[in-house]
Order: sequence, then C-alpha cells, then structure tokens
Amino acid sequence: MMPEYATPKIINDFNEDQHDLEAEMYLDAQLELTVGQATNAGKKPQNEDCIGMRIPDQPALTIKGVVSVIADGVSAAEAGKEASETCVRNFISDYYGTPDAWSVKTAGQKILLALNRWLVGQSQIKGHVSTLSALILKSQQAYIFHVGDTRIYRIRGNQFECLTQDHCTVINKDTTYLSRAMGMDSRLEMDFRQVELEQGDVFFLSTDGIHDYISEKNILSIIRDFPGDFEKKCAQLIDAALESGSEDNLSCQLLRVDSLPSADSQDIYKKLSDLKFPPPLEVGQSLDGYQVLKELHASQRSQIYLVKDKNDRRLIMKTPSLNYEDDPAYIERFILEQWIGNRIDSPYVVKIADSQAIKSALYTLMEYVDGLTLEQWIKENPKPDINEVVRISELISRGLRAFHRKDILHQDIKPDNIIIDREGIPRIIDFGSCFAAGVDEIQTPFERDHALGTALYSAPETRFRQKKTKKSDLFSLAVVIYEMLTGKMPFGKQLEKLTDQRKINVLRYRSALQDNPMVPYWMDSALEKALAPMPEHRQQAMSEFIFDLKTPNKKFRHKRLVPLIERDPIRLWQGLAVLQSIAIVVLLKMFVF
Repeated sequence: MMPEYATPKIINDFNEDQHDLEAEMYLDAQLELTVGQATNAGKKPQNEDCIGMRIPDQPALTIKGVVSVIADGVSAAEAGKEASETCVRNFISDYYGTPDAWSVKTAGQKILLALNRWLVGQSQIKGHVSTLSALILKSQQAYIFHVGDTRIYRIRGNQFECLTQDHCTVINKDTTYLSRAMGMDSRLEMDFRQVELEQGDVFFLSTDGIHDYISEKNILSIIRDFPGDFEKKCAQLIDAALESGSEDNLSCQLLRVDSLPSADSQDIYKKLSDLKFPPPLEVGQSLDGYQVLKELHASQRSQIYLVKDKNDRRLIMKTPSLNYEDDPAYIERFILEQWIGNRIDSPYVVKIADSQAIKSALYTLMEYVDGLTLEQWIKENPKPDINEVVRISELISRGLRAFHRKDILHQDIKPDNIIIDREGIPRIIDFGSCFAAGVDEIQTPFERDHALGTALYSAPETRFRQKKTKKSDLFSLAVVIYEMLTGKMPFGKQLEKLTDQRKINVLRYRSALQDNPMVPYWMDSALEKALAPMPEHRQQAMSEFIFDLKTPNKKFRHKRLVPLIERDPIRLWQGLAVLQSIAIVVLLKMFVF
C-alpha cells in the first residue's frame, strides 16, 4: 500500500550522514533559491489540491536537486483528494530514493509510471484521478514533468511564459474535459521538458483555480510589484483569484533562482585536490597499512597493484598517474570510478572494497578476483564449446544490466576488462570509462574527460560523440562474443581505423561461420544484428540479444559458407596462377633431366 499522506511543507532538512567526495567538490557552488507556496479550499468544502516542495542539504542538493510539485485532484473522481496527495508525497519521497546515477528524466518518468499504475489499480475500487506538474531544479537546468491542466510558468526579464500545455478537450466555450491525468488510463502520456536556468529566473506553479481567473498580466504584476516575501505573494494571488470569482480550490508555488552553481575552476580544483596523489609504489612498500605484493599493470593514466591489508586480505589498489596531478577533469573521473563502483551490486561485477583506514592519498580499493582475464581464456580456448561461450556471455550481460539499471554505461567492455574466476563466473572490472547520466547533468567550469573506451570494441556512435545508449554496450559485448567464437574481429581492423562518421556504412560484417563453422546460423545472425553500424538496427534490449543467441529465430535465414570464388575471386585466380606457375616449373625440371 502507498504510505499515508502528511501535509506537504517546504522541506529543507534532507540530511545525509556521509558526504561522498564526488558531491563535496561542488559544495562551494550550490543552487540558492527563494521560495514560497500556499493553498486554499476556496469556496469548496474540501481542498483537493496538494502542493509540496523539498530543498535538500548536501550532497542531495548537488546530486538530485530541488523538487516542487503541484497536483489537483479531479473533483468528478470519488478519491480526487487522496490521488493528489499520493502524487505529491510519493513523487517527492520516491525521487530522492532513486539511484544517484539516474538522470532526472529517467527518475521522474519511472516514478510517474509506477504512481499511475497504482492509481489506476485503486480507481477500480474508488476513483483516484489527479493532474500533476513537477519542477526539478538541478545544477543549471530545470526539468518539467506534466500531466493535466496544472501549469508551470517562467518569468525571465520581461517575458512571462507558460512552459506547459493543458491536456484538455474543449467541447464548447462552457465545457472542457481533461484528456490526460494521473490515474485516468493505464497508458500514461506525460510531457517532459528541459530548459536552461538563468540567475533571476522565477518559476510559478498553479492550479486552474488561480490561472483560470487571473490574467497573466495581473499574475506578473502581483509577483513583481507587491512588496512582501514569496509566501505572502502566493497568498495575494489566491486572494486575487477569489475576488475574480474563483469557485475552485486554489494553490500556487513560487521559486526564484538567486544563484547558480558556477564556482571558479580554482575553487573546484581545490576540492578535488584535497587528497594528494601517491607516488609510484614498489613491492614491499605500504600505503595506509596496505602492503604492495605485486604491480599488475601500469599505464600513462594509472597504476594497479595487488596489495594485502593487516588481516592478510588481498585487494586490488588503483592509483592515479602523477602525469595528471593538476588536471581536474582527470581527478573527477578517477573519483567517479569509486562512486560508480559503490552503486553497482552484482555477482558479475567486481566490488569496491571498504577502506579500513583514513585515506592519506587518492586511490581506489577493489576486491581481488582469483582467475584469468577473458583475453587469456580466449587464447587457451581456440576452439571453444559453443554452450560455454553462451553461458559466459549471458552472465556478462547480467553484469552490464546492473550498470544499465542505474542509468550507467560501462563503455569499455573488452576481454581484458573481464575476469573469469575459479568457479567460471565472469566479473566485469574497470569503471574508468563509465558514463553516469545523473552525474553528467551536474555542470562544471572545466570540460569533462569523456573517455571513449577501446576503439576495437567501441560502437561507432561513441567514436563521433553521437548519442550513446545501452545499445553501445550491447555492440561491445557482441564484439567480445565474436572474438570468443573465432579469435578474430568482426570487422577486421576497419572499426579501429574508422575516422570519418560518413564512412560508418562501409563497415562489412565478416560471418563467424567463415572461421568457426560450428557456430549455429542463428547465433551468427544474432551477432550480425547486434553489430549493426547504426544502433537503431540492433536488438532493442540486452535480453533480446541473449535470447537470439540461445534460440533459433525464424527471422534469421540459414547461412551457407560462401565459396571463395564468390567471396574473393581475385584471390582465387591469384592462387590458381601461383599453383600453375609451380606446376610449370616442376614439369620443366622433369623434362630437362
């Protein structure tokens, strides 16, 4: 059951005991607002409107933003009051309960779809129908979700603009019906809009008991000209609507952007550089009680060590490269690796380890997985069992879906980033190229480091800064599976050499059957589809791809091994010419002797 409703207030006490470093780096650059709200039953015996607002403390203010919601229970429905209260209370509470890595759009849409399903279910017993408009201010963007005829306006300079559109059907000048509302239909159609914020922007949210009875000119005049705080302005707007003959419930909210997160880059760099970079470590050295047993990998960007703690627990330690000590974009991405790892919980993804000591330097600790990389597995299994390949592939896909459920893309799936443990379970490692939609919405004064992954395994759209989606990770997984089956790449070196977006369509898939005739035709077709250069031609979901790998799809035709004369006639005739030359030489020698 949905929780009971409590009268909404302006809530600004959303506290967190722990401030993670990813949020802390922005604490000097937070969003500041002046707000107010009011609601009144008006001439009706019951107030079926509901309003609510939450201004959280850090880190939620940075990661999630400020939420303001207004709803109007439909009076024709038996439980309009309960519906509006449910919408407001649960949208606010559920939004702050969604994963930090989710984008605002993902979080809002998922919450509203779930709320609508619940309301529709309740409406079978007692009508639960309400309009809803939600405004979320995060970093330097405003996000709007809207269903019904409540409204959201923006005042910017001399402009008074309505940012929403009423979902109504006009029968005649005196009769209008709602065409969309929460709880009205199992198939929810909601409007979503994203606009940039500017300092001084004022947002005005209202129910039709106000905006149907006061002109936009008069609303603007009250907001701008009358003295008093925003709470009083909201009360003045209600009074003005009542004087103009409003016979409905009346509710409104005001939010003014007083300052935006736009700190100087030096301020943010100071936050990022609170922890120093550790020097390169030698075997036997210790850092914060972790003794180095072995250096596993070193590159221009990082070092990876096998270490043990005081309890002889083996762990992996990743340290940043001193080459980037003064690069805030690099430091942010390094910190983000641990932030992401802490939010992924899957048996098929390596886990971040808790530090047993206060850190004196910047590094990340991960659990140690005893096993071999998938790259080594491929070398040791040149003729793999098809069923084993499918089993490993399905488990890797489950790990990827754990990222995708949090609105995170891995972006660097390759054999070297997958470890097969002693029980044969694949584990995804390395979060250095991950893209977290929720974090990417937070503005920074420096250009972010958008890692591209490894060219041989990356989807073409990621190479050219096109929109990346879950299908980009699907493409990379398909490349890995193809390599497991054949030991080769599906496009040879074409993908790695691709430098022009206009030449994407020249990529030609090489059938896995040519190098491994044991591959079932439907599996080869499933790989070909997943490896389509254009993402819209790939499977719609990871689960669909795995199903196609395991199950013959009637849409996929049987493939035959194409004779060499059809695949490469020039090479065939060249080979025949060589053989003919050898035969002539042999015959000449026989004739001479």
